Amino acid sequence: MVMIKQTLTIAGSDSGGGAGIQADIKAMSANGTYAMSAITSITAQNTTNVIEVFDLPEHIIAAQLDAVFTDFDVTAVKTGMLSSPQIIKVVCQKLRQYQVTNLIVDPVMVSKSGYTLLKPDAIDILKTELLPLALLTTPNIHEAEQLTEMTIRTVAEARHAAKLIHRFGCRQVLIKGGHLLEKPAMDLLYDGRFFRMYPGTWIDTSNTHGTGCTYASAITSQVALGNTIPDAIDKAKAYITSAIQHSLSIGHGHGPTNHFFFLK
Repeated sequence: MVMIKQTLTIAGSDSGGGAGIQADIKAMSANGTYAMSAITSITAQNTTNVIEVFDLPEHIIAAQLDAVFTDFDVTAVKTGMLSSPQIIKVVCQKLRQYQVTNLIVDPVMVSKSGYTLLKPDAIDILKTELLPLALLTTPNIHEAEQLTEMTIRTVAEARHAAKLIHRFGCRQVLIKGGHLLEKPAMDLLYDGRFFRMYPGTWIDTSNTHGTGCTYASAITSQVALGNTIPDAIDKAKAYITSAIQHSLSIGHGHGPTNHFFFLK
């Protein structure tokens, strides 16, 4: 009998397959864990834009979570698109009920095409209820700016933002530097005491749809496999870098990363 670590993603569905639940499952599988899902919203989207979004009823989201947690040995959980206060509340209730400790929160706010995926009135509850449950949160620069209400262009500003986000109660903060003007592709981890920098290679491509989802999901799998947060980020960053380097030029907009680049 094959034993495998089991991971769960709680997020929205992307009909284009490049981001959301679809990207999460691919990334978790590629990083060696068995991926399960609880869908929060259905998005009609492709590589060019998000056409429409339908939030699932809270009782359906709760039922999915009950189904997974009562049958599987879930080692780590990742949240993505949680669009409304009501959805965040039901997810937090279940995370507390099932005593989830290895929680990676990707605070998805806006799609690559600019569509708002987190309602403005949900930001406060994300800060006060979801982030305090998180082992790690992984905002990009734009998301960190919304969470802190400050402008982030430099590493010094990213450090200050990480400290502010840490005060919301999450144990560690990873600010992704893909949009950092001073040092593009430089990620910054803050654990409440120390900073760690993760330099990266800037790859000149427009095929970056779903990079945030993929990166956070890879980290989640690496945590499930027993890695510390710093080591999990190291491994996940190497993975997402290769996935972008081998990205797929499909669709008419921002193509997706190649989750299984290592398969010939």
